[in-house]
Amino acid sequence: MAKKQFKAESKKLLDLMINSIYTHKEIFMRELISNASDALDKLYYQSLQSGDTGIKRSDFVINIKADKDARTLTISDNGIGMTAAELESNLGTIAKSGSMAFKEEQQKDAGNDEESKSKNVTDIIGQFGVGFYSAFMVADEVTVTSRAYGSDEANAWISKGADGYNVSSAEKDSNGTDIVLHIKDDVEGENYDKFLEEYTIRSLIKKYSDYIRYPIQMMVTKSRPKADAPEPEEGKAPEMEEYQELETLNTMEPIWKRQKSKVKPEDYNEYYKSKFGDYMDPCKVIRTSVEGVSSYTALLFIPGNTPYNYYTKDYEKGLQLYSSGVMIMDKCKELLPDYFNFVKGLVDSQDLSLNISRETLQQDRQLKNIAKNLEKKIKSELLKFMKDDREGYEKFFDNFGRQMKYGLYDDFGMHKDVLSDLMLFYSSTEKKLVSLDEYIAKMGEDQKYIYYAPGETIEKIDMLPQTEAAKSKGYEILYMTDEIDEFVVKVIHDYKEKEFKSVSDENMNEAETDEEKEAMKKAEDENKDLLTFIKETLGAKVSEVTLSSRLKDSPCCLTSKGGISLEMEKTINKMPTDESIKAEKVLEMNPDHAVMKKLQETFANGDGAEGKDLTATYARLLYDQALLISGLTIDDPAKLGEDICRVITE
Repeated sequence: MAKKQFKAESKKLLDLMINSIYTHKEIFMRELISNASDALDKLYYQSLQSGDTGIKRSDFVINIKADKDARTLTISDNGIGMTAAELESNLGTIAKSGSMAFKEEQQKDAGNDEESKSKNVTDIIGQFGVGFYSAFMVADEVTVTSRAYGSDEANAWISKGADGYNVSSAEKDSNGTDIVLHIKDDVEGENYDKFLEEYTIRSLIKKYSDYIRYPIQMMVTKSRPKADAPEPEEGKAPEMEEYQELETLNTMEPIWKRQKSKVKPEDYNEYYKSKFGDYMDPCKVIRTSVEGVSSYTALLFIPGNTPYNYYTKDYEKGLQLYSSGVMIMDKCKELLPDYFNFVKGLVDSQDLSLNISRETLQQDRQLKNIAKNLEKKIKSELLKFMKDDREGYEKFFDNFGRQMKYGLYDDFGMHKDVLSDLMLFYSSTEKKLVSLDEYIAKMGEDQKYIYYAPGETIEKIDMLPQTEAAKSKGYEILYMTDEIDEFVVKVIHDYKEKEFKSVSDENMNEAETDEEKEAMKKAEDENKDLLTFIKETLGAKVSEVTLSSRLKDSPCCLTSKGGISLEMEKTINKMPTDESIKAEKVLEMNPDHAVMKKLQETFANGDGAEGKDLTATYARLLYDQALLISGLTIDDPAKLGEDICRVITE
C-alpha cells in the first residue's frame, strides 16, 4: 500500500508537535495511557447506551510490555478500538481528537442545559488529539494495531514520523488497541534505554497515571528462594531465583475521591508524607469539593514544620494539578497566592481549559475561579484552626506567620482584608499571643488606638521607657519582634477602624488634660536654655531635645519623627546594600526625674568644668544610654568610655 501523508499543514507542524510542545520526553507514557483509558470509557459508555450486558467494567484493563531485545514498548487496551477509517481519521490528521468528538456527541445526547451536560458526559481526558504524537519523542517507529468492538477485522497504522503513514489489514484476536513503540537508540545526552526499564515504567505510571480508574498491568520480575535448593548454611542467604508475575501498577482510586467517612486521619497523614516527602504529619488537612461554574476537588495540607528550603530561592510553591485523575502539572503556581505558598496538595478538575501539551494552563476563568475559592477556603480553615486548636495554630504561626506578614506588606497592603485577622502578636497584659480581634474586644471606650512596640525580643521591649505611658493608663501593647512587623502595620494602617499607633510615636508625648499641658509648657519654658544646650552638645545626632510626658520612671528615651522609626532604621541598615538611612531621632527627657534635677544643677554652675562641661558629659551619657536601650549602636564607644571614667573619678 502506498504511503499516505498526514492531513495537517506540513512536516513542520509534526516536528513542532514532537520537539516543541512537550518539555519532558517522559510525558509520552502519560498521554498514551490516557488515550487507552479514554478507549475503555468509550466502550463502557457505548454498552450503557446500547444495553449490552456482556461488557463489565471490571474486565477493562491496560497492559504494558517492554521487550529490551526488540527495543519495543507496547501499551494495550481492550477498549472500543478503531476501524481502518477511524485509524486514518484520528491518527492521520494531526490535532484531530476522537475524544473531543466523542464528548461533543455525548453533549448533544445529554440535553441542552448545562446541568444535564455536566451530569451525563463521561469523564474523557483527551481534548486536542496531539498527545499520541508524543510517542515520536522516544520512538523512531510507531505501530498501532486496532480492532473495533463488534468488528471481525483488524488494521494496523504504521509511521516513522513526519514522512507519512501506512494503513493495512492486520491480525488481532479481540477488540482494543495495541500501540507498539520501537524505542530510539541512545545518543549523546539522551538516554532512551531507560524507557524499557521496569523501574522507569513503574515510576512514570506512579507519577502521572496512578489514579487512572482502570488497572494498568505489567509482568514484573520478582525473586524468591529456590524451591529445590539445599538448606543454606548458617549465616548465608538462601539461593534465589527470578520469576515473572502480573502486577497492577496503579492505585486507581485517589484518596480524595473516597468517601470522607471511610478515610481516617492517619490515611491522610501517610498519603501526605509519601507524596510530599515529609517526615512529619501535616498540622492541618483541608479537603473540599465544589460543583458549579468550576467543579473540582482539592486536598490540601499545611506542613507541621517549615521546609528546610522554605526561605530560599529553591523553594517552589504550587499545587499538583490533576485532570480526571491524571497529573498534568506538578507545581501549578497560579492556584496559590504567595502568602499561602506553604500549602501543599492537589486539585483535580475536569473543567480546566488545557493547552495542547497539558503542561501549561491557559489563564482562563475557571483557573482564576478555583484559585479564588481556594484562597477563601484556606483562610476560613485557618480561622477555624485558630479557634478550635489554639496551641496547634500558634505552632503553625511560628512556622509560617512571617510569610503571611510579607503578604500583608506586599502590594501596599492590598491583601490586608484576607490576612489581618490571621495575625498573632504578643500581648503586654495577657503575656501570650493574641489576635487583633481579641485585642479590640478588650479595648476600653476611651482607647482610640491599637498600641504596639517593636523590638528585638519580648524582654527588651518590655523594658523600653517608651512603653511607660501606655502601661500607666492600662493600655494593652502588642510587642512586635519580627523585623517586618512595623513595616506591616505602617502599610495596613488600621484594623476595623482602629488605627495602629507606636508607643514611640511623637503624638504619644502630648499631655492630655489642661493642667498637664500647662505644667509641661511651664517646664519647657524653665528648661529652654538647658534643652538647647543639650541639643547643641549632641549636634546632628538628634533633631530635637524635648521634655516628655510619656516617661514615668526612666530619665530619658529616644523616639523618632517622620516615617522612619528607630526599628525601621535598624532593619533597613542590616540589608546587604551600600546605602544606609537614619531615623530623625528625638531625645525625650523626664522633667520629674532626679537626673533632670542634676542636669539643672550642673547647668546652673556656668561655663566651668563643674558646669556646662559636666552637663555636656551627662548629656552624652544619657544619649548613649538611650541608644543602648533602643538596641542601636553607640556612635563613639571611645568617647563613651572617656565620659564614664570622668564621672567615676570626679
